[in-house]
Amino acid sequence: GVLLFVHWLSQAFTWQSGSIVVEQERVAGRGDHAAGFERDIEPPGMEEAEELSEPVLEKSLESVSEVASTVAASLESIDSEAVKNASGTGRGDSRPPGPLGEGDDVVPRFERWELKFQAKGLKDYAEQLDFYKIELACVGGGVNSVEYASQLAGSPQKRTGSSEEENRLQRLYFMWRTNSPLKQYEAQMLTQAGIRTQGRQQLKFIPKELENKLAEIEMLHAKANGHKSVTEIAKTVFQSQPESDGYRFTVASQHYRTPSKASDR
Repeated sequence: GVLLFVHWLSQAFTWQSGSIVVEQERVAGRGDHAAGFERDIEPPGMEEAEELSEPVLEKSLESVSEVASTVAASLESIDSEAVKNASGTGRGDSRPPGPLGEGDDVVPRFERWELKFQAKGLKDYAEQLDFYKIELACVGGGVNSVEYASQLAGSPQKRTGSSEEENRLQRLYFMWRTNSPLKQYEAQMLTQAGIRTQGRQQLKFIPKELENKLAEIEMLHAKANGHKSVTEIAKTVFQSQPESDGYRFTVASQHYRTPSKASDR
């Protein structure tokens, strides 16, 4: 419940006075430029524009292999492989959605973060998701809305929203890389909430409070290993761990950018 969540925030993420300050990440954005594949002032041609305007959530989520693992992604990512060869003179802007600008030399969170969970069964996994206030969701499959499920350990509750609403919230979502027992558990929870999963993408949306805490954990780990800035981080893998009063995320592994890679980005 709410008390458990507040207790978790005060216990699992309590830093000493003068502790870590997470620097604001200014990721490059394309503003009102047309989505595309280069830094072209011209928008994509008509053929590209038609394809880019189609619902892309279901085809933008790549499939790679790592068991029981999820990877963060952007709701407005585009499947460049699907449309980059379409005809037209303009190539659009390859920067992600956001205020126009080059931003800092940083690997964005939706590219560098990964979450790992371990669970003994469906109920154990559902309790972890509820503890972190994570919402499950389904998109695509001919359904225009985003369908969410929450309160997963009891009787999962359904709500419906839109990608536009979700983009305004700017929540990170995580997607499955491959099939696993945990993905099947999620499908069962979604089904219990009355949400169809067949032929659709399953997502996990994390609340902003959790995102901020993960950023703090990430930087504490980086600084303990001699890396002072988020611009030095290439990948952070978080692992959910049980505790006496619930669960908490710890850094399972972290990889850093070489100076040449960071400067070339």
